[in-house]
Amino acid sequence: MSVIRFERHDNVGHIVLADAPLNLINNRFCEALKEAVHEASRSGIRALLVRAEGENFSHGGDVLDFIDKDFDDWRTFISEMNQSYRAIEALQIPTVAAVRGSCFGGAFELALACDFIVTSDNAVFQHFEASVGSAPVAGGVQRLAERAGRAMAARYTMLSEPMTGKTAGELGVAAFVCPETDVETTAVSLATRLSNGPTRSYSAIRALLKAWSGGGVPAADAVLLDITMPLHGTQDARKGRTARVEAIKRGVEPEPVVFTGH
Repeated sequence: MSVIRFERHDNVGHIVLADAPLNLINNRFCEALKEAVHEASRSGIRALLVRAEGENFSHGGDVLDFIDKDFDDWRTFISEMNQSYRAIEALQIPTVAAVRGSCFGGAFELALACDFIVTSDNAVFQHFEASVGSAPVAGGVQRLAERAGRAMAARYTMLSEPMTGKTAGELGVAAFVCPETDVETTAVSLATRLSNGPTRSYSAIRALLKAWSGGGVPAADAVLLDITMPLHGTQDARKGRTARVEAIKRGVEPEPVVFTGH
């Protein structure tokens, strides 16, 4: 049985970490994640949820699997992990991570590769790499800084301090914080809402955020019109505008629109 599997539920894809209770990151995890992301990209879904079976999202790297890797083998392994994480970021659909329990090391970096993190208030995020003489190798430092600022990224990566789900919400690392029993339902509800939304609008917003991440407001402004103007003629935009105009004529607030993604 694979340690990660892909499932489709209507327009929502699920990448499920399925090697409970620890969901350790190792060679099998790397290969299975790569295949799951490819399945997601071919499936026609309109939102992706990354979740885990068991009580923990993941305890991070499998040290027993890593300990005997030589330099080239280790570098290749990490390169392949980065490719899968960046492939999730490259999807043109919204992505959500549902986190309970432990979310350590590379698992924290996997969650940070998603647009939204939904976490339990008692979850624990931790970049422990510096405490063992290493450093986060799959984009965690810069992505944590992007969400929480340089000072907090330095604190939580250099000092390897644990971060609770509650703190993750306060720092802007997580978008939604809820009791542990509500994490999956909250994340599925969010992913379903996104899957019924204006997919091309979400793609444009994600592209603007990426441009901003790479070069700040000037970089996002430079591509703003090229990214957003093509939305004007889409089916979703016409549907949304029509619904709003009709509501204005009736003097009421428009009802939520279910979009087609076109």
